[in-house]
Amino acid sequence: MLDHCPGSANLRTPTLTIKKCPQCGGEVEVFSNDISVKCSTCGFVVYNDTLSCVQWCKYAKECVGEEMYNKMMAPKKQG
Repeated sequence: MLDHCPGSANLRTPTLTIKKCPQCGGEVEVFSNDISVKCSTCGFVVYNDTLSCVQWCKYAKECVGEEMYNKMMAPKKQG
């Protein structure tokens, strides 16, 4: 992995964001490397809507590693 890419820093060292569940209003902890998280109160799936450099950078697989790359690209392949 490259150590100098600032775009992948939140994937290698995840940051936490608290989101409000649109279904029940409960707090949902979403890490920057999560694709989606289920609300622990009602089970609603909350998606991480932050655009990642993995989705557009041609060096992404080399930078973040194949496992993380495949995890981040899976929703794009399904859609």
